[in-house]
Amino acid sequence: MRASLVLVSLVLAISSMTGCVVYANGGGGETGDRAMRAEGWTKLGERWVQGNTDRDVIEVGKSEGKFRKLILVVEHSALEMFNMDVEFLDGTHFSPETRFKFEEGVKSREIDLPGDARGIRRVSFKYGNVPGGGKSQIEVWGR
Repeated sequence: MRASLVLVSLVLAISSMTGCVVYANGGGGETGDRAMRAEGWTKLGERWVQGNTDRDVIEVGKSEGKFRKLILVVEHSALEMFNMDVEFLDGTHFSPETRFKFEEGVKSREIDLPGDARGIRRVSFKYGNVPGGGKSQIEVWGR
């Protein structure tokens, strides 16, 4: 019991230094979705990474609301993020520094969006599965 507490403490300490937080339940799924919603996050969309290098767009739109922060969640397999572009409803863009390697079941740090809370039209990505892994799924959450 004590060894598992030490291990959890070590994992949390390492993940906080890298800017990522590991899910306490070991991954996303419906349990992870409920936890994110309980923390006030809204799921804006999700996509499966189909190959070694992939580009995808998550269409969001006005009906989802206005947001000041985003967070990315990776499930099912490791993933390498090359870049991300957020397009707001007013046509402006924001491309945060996102060259990350995510392990399965990990979420990013909170990404602060510039300016006041506003609607997001779409979020575009370029990413790839890490060699040797299975298919990854990426989720975008806003608050």
